[in-house]
Amino acid sequence: MFARNVALKLKPNTTVPEFTQLFENEILPVLRNQKGFQDEITFAPAPGSLDLIAISLWDSKESAEAYNTSAYPEIVKALSKVVEGSPRVRSSEVLSSTFQKTTSHVAA
Repeated sequence: MFARNVALKLKPNTTVPEFTQLFENEILPVLRNQKGFQDEITFAPAPGSLDLIAISLWDSKESAEAYNTSAYPEIVKALSKVVEGSPRVRSSEVLSSTFQKTTSHVAA
């Protein structure tokens, strides 16, 4: 399993509910249509914070990289309505995850 950790900063006049609505209506449908997409976790490190983190889980590094080159530019464009500057992306191999164990168990 592979993860993409994306750090975002909301524009000062944007609320978390506005971001959440955009994310659920425009971003998640695109993610769900990507080969290898497993799950998305999005959170704010502190109440009222304009800083957000979005972690997407992928079945493989190759799937995450294919998404990065194909659909991610479209995602960044959609997010530009509510996000200040460019999101910072870090990718890494998942070493341990209860999600991974749960999905492996369910699939068996």
